[in-house]
Formats: sequence, C-alpha cells, structure tokens
Amino acid sequence: MRYFARLVFIVVTLLRHGVDELVLSGFRHRWIRSLSWVVTLGRNFDQPRGQRLRLALESLGPIFIKFGQVLSTRPDLVPPDITRELSLLQDRVPPFPASQARAFVEAALGKPIEAIFSHFEAEPVASASIAQVHFATLHDGREVAVKVLRPGMRAVIDDDLALLHTLARWVERLSADGKRLRPREVVAEFDMYLHDELDLVNEAANAAQLRRNMADLPLIMVPEMHWDWCTSTVIVMERMHGVPISQIARLREAGVDIRKLARDGVTIFFTQVFRDGFFHADMHPGNIQVSLAPATFGRYVALDFGIVGTLTETDKEYLAQNFIAFFRRDYKRVAELHVESGWVPPGTRIEQLEQAIRATCEPQFDRPLKEISLGQVLMRLFQTSRRFNVEIQPQLVLLQKTLLNVEGLGRELDPDLDLWSTAKPFLERWMNEQVGWRAIWRRLKDEAPLYAKLLPELPRLLHHRLAAPQQQDAPLLAALLREQRRTNRLLSMLAWSGAGFLGGVVLARWLLHYGFY
Repeated sequence: MRYFARLVFIVVTLLRHGVDELVLSGFRHRWIRSLSWVVTLGRNFDQPRGQRLRLALESLGPIFIKFGQVLSTRPDLVPPDITRELSLLQDRVPPFPASQARAFVEAALGKPIEAIFSHFEAEPVASASIAQVHFATLHDGREVAVKVLRPGMRAVIDDDLALLHTLARWVERLSADGKRLRPREVVAEFDMYLHDELDLVNEAANAAQLRRNMADLPLIMVPEMHWDWCTSTVIVMERMHGVPISQIARLREAGVDIRKLARDGVTIFFTQVFRDGFFHADMHPGNIQVSLAPATFGRYVALDFGIVGTLTETDKEYLAQNFIAFFRRDYKRVAELHVESGWVPPGTRIEQLEQAIRATCEPQFDRPLKEISLGQVLMRLFQTSRRFNVEIQPQLVLLQKTLLNVEGLGRELDPDLDLWSTAKPFLERWMNEQVGWRAIWRRLKDEAPLYAKLLPELPRLLHHRLAAPQQQDAPLLAALLREQRRTNRLLSMLAWSGAGFLGGVVLARWLLHYGFY
C-alpha cells in the first residue's frame, strides 16, 4: 500500500509540473492528457521545461534531487537546456536532528561520542541529500570532519529506485521518444552511482587514492582519512580549512593570484586524467576551496569524493588523439579513431562520419583559440557519434561533464584562460610515452616478472611439446616460438641500447680526457 501511495504522489507531482509533456511527448492515448489537465486544473505552463523538471525533482525529495544531479551529467542523453537547469540543483536539504546524528555516530563507531571526540559540533556544517557533515576534535587535538549517512536512507532509496525503474519502463513503452531517451539505462546508471555513494568507505578509499596520486603535486590538498573511525555509514577525515573558490573577491583581497589559480586548476585536472587516469568527477565550486594558511597559501582544497572517474590506457589514447587531431583539423583521423575504437557499427562510411564531424567542429575555429571549449568539443563529438549509433562510454561522458566544470571555473577566475595551451603539454607528454624508448622501457619493466618466470621454462616446454604429437601441438608450439622470438627481440634491443649508452659515455670521457672539448 505504501508503494502505491508513493507512486501516486510521484505521478501527481510530475503531472502538476507538466513533466509528462517532456517525457511523454509522443504518447498517443488521451486519458493521460485528461488526467494531466485535471491534476493541473488546466493551467498552461509558462516556465521552461527544464525548470519545471527541476522543481518537480526538488518536490519529490533527496533521492530525486540526486537523480537530477546525475541526469545533469548526461548531455549525451538529455537536451542542453535541461542539463543546464538540472545543474542548478543545490545539494542541500534540511539536516536531521543533532541527537539522531550523535546516536548514529555512536552506533556506527561502537563507542560514546565522548570516548572518541573531545568536542563534537551538534550543528552540521553541511547537509546533503545522502549525508551531512559535522566538525569535531579528537582527544589528541586533531581537528576532523565527520560525515554521517542519513539514517534509514537505504530502505528509502531502494523503494524509490524500484519506483524509478517502473516509471522508466513506462516511459520507454508509452513514449515515441522512449528508445531515444533510454530511461531504463539512465535509471540503472543512477542506481549504480547511488549505491556506491551509500557506502562511505568507497568515498574514503577514493580520497585516499587521490591523496596518494597528488602527493607529488604541490597544487592541491586532499584530506587524510582516519581509517580507525571509518565505516560504511560514518567516516572521519582531516578537517580542511579554506575559502570557497566561488568567493573570488575575498581570495583577491587575501593576495591570491587568481590567474595562476585558474591555470593550476586545469593542471590538476589534466594531471589526474592523463597521468593517473583517476580524477575527481564532482569539481563544482561547492567542493573546491582555496587555502590561505601561510604554509599552503593558494593551494586547492578538494572535498567530497563520492564520484570519481577512471580511464583506461585505451580511453586516454582515444582522448589524446582526438584532441590533437581536432586542433590539426584532421577530421578524417577523428573519424578513423571512432572506427578503430570499435564504437562505430560495421559498415559505417568513413567519409560520411568525417563530413559530419567537420560540420560539427569547424565552426569552433572561427573564434580565438583561447575561446575554444574542449568540453564542448568533446560533447559535440559525442552528439555527432550518436547520429551514427555509436555507444557512448559512461566514463567519457563523466569526463566531459567534469571538463565543462573545470573550464567554467577556470574562465570564471580568468576570462583569458587558454585551456588548449595548458592541455597541450599533457597530451604531447602522453603521446611521447606511448612510442619510442620510454614506451619500450616501460613495457619491459611491466613484463619483466612474466619473462623471469617464462624464460627458464622455455627449453623444457619446447622439448616436451616437440616430443608430443605434431598435429595436436603445432598451434601451441608456434605460439611458444613467437613468444620466444618476441622476448629475444626485446632483450636484444635492450642490450644494444645499453651498449650504445655505455659506448657513448666512454667516447665522451675519452674526448674530454684528450682535450677535444
């Protein structure tokens, strides 16, 4: 019964805000239109469709607010006017009572608050749809932030997700645009993201990985996790002090170099993407602060690690080569990269895809280089690919959304920011690492354990296989011989490289000794 009542409330709320016109635009049956007219008292909606959808999601509560935020990260599925409006959703909801927060922390950590903290602030400093944050102090004097999952969230989320899955099936069945909008796919992706966020240990692990990756880059600080006090529902981390990056006037008054801050933000992002393949995917101004402490003055402070993106070497190669080909106006190469990635259906004509990409990207070059948006370029490539039934990879869409955030933030700080000049060194460095001696040496190091195990066994394996029936073992023998030749070539290359290097050193020392330099 409670499921039915909740479903009715959801449907009535959506109809009241006219969301049926958005998701059921091709629905032919008249009864849903009549029901919508009755619920809305026949009113005409003056507000844009994106705004009506945002207001409806806000009315439906925290889970639907979070759904709207995730939906705003999918410009490949949702029209731009709607994603822009959904990106305005504020991740703040009324906090739950302080007494409840204390009880929940004590239950999760297995001790009274006083046994863990010398001070615990009852009033939360931030309250979001999934959790809220309290400041506290450990008994050894360290200041910490305590993130607490909202009580009862799992049951509420599971109920609402079940209803969302049902609504998605209805939309896909009843709407002429159902297949194009792919509502079930959107809800399934949201389901995955949300359940990851429900386990706060995942967020703590993301923060620890990012902190380790950024340890040698003195531009950003990531809070340390106190693992003794981290559970799936409560995590305790180092308290970070900083000024929200959106308060530009305050930062400028404090003496922060705003233009350098913009360049540093882009450097941080591209380091995470092209060096580590692991990036903070929720870099909106609410999650970024700037330190004013003398020892760390002007550094970024990263917060909230519930959403991160990961990229494989294949993903990075696709991105790097696409960007480079785009700025060379080599649209044929961009089309070929789509084919080589395996995302284009068999039979796609390269020249047609090349022409579509040219028509999409060429207008970008009518403006100064510093005004070209890499995020917009990537989004247009995705949209063009969609016309050719290319299946967009979720991790690249998440990257594109984050890149748009970084670009917007960077250009808000410095309108003259040239993102390409900042990105180019990272792209070139990545490309250099994929070819030449660096790549050979890296691959040798990566495969050294395999060679160390395989080489001593090769003679015995060859003897055993040669003694076996020829027809049965011919393919395996051929594979072993190929592997041995490959290993021999790599070892020979390494030996000749080492000999050449030593020879060069000896020759240089001889020339220096006899005064030729």
